Amino acid sequence: MHAFRTPELDDVDWLILAELQSDARLSYKELSRRVHLSAPAVGERVRRLEESGAIAGYAARVDPAKAGQPILAFIQLRCKFGRCLLKTSAAEEYPEVTEVHKLSGEHCSMLKVRATSLAHFEGFVEKLGQHGDMRTHIVLSTPYEDPTVAPAPPDRDVSDSDGWSGR
Repeated sequence: MHAFRTPELDDVDWLILAELQSDARLSYKELSRRVHLSAPAVGERVRRLEESGAIAGYAARVDPAKAGQPILAFIQLRCKFGRCLLKTSAAEEYPEVTEVHKLSGEHCSMLKVRATSLAHFEGFVEKLGQHGDMRTHIVLSTPYEDPTVAPAPPDRDVSDSDGWSGR
């Protein structure tokens, strides 16, 4: 496992990240105008953000429903012993899976899945069932989604555990 080093981001870095997350096709000239730096200075900062991994890449945002995949679901998976999805299969076998998250607790994984129809989703679930028990959740709508990464808010207060603090 690789050690993760968080780059120190200042306010200008966050402005650059916000602008690029809004429109990754901005020229350095336009980006420099928006963040009030010279184009070479912006170019150097973007290069540093890329090298540190803070900027992981550039991509187009595609509307899955308009691209023929209107069904979105989340599946909690509890793998059978010796049938772990991540150890006994490959991503190519399950192109419907767009994300896999390893979990603590009752289920070992959470999958984000896209399908072209309910029949397609049903066939996918039947195939996935060989790996273990599932709990499926079909998304009816997504009233809020914000993929933007922004500076972390300050830590929230934690209330005392009255009655659990000692004997």
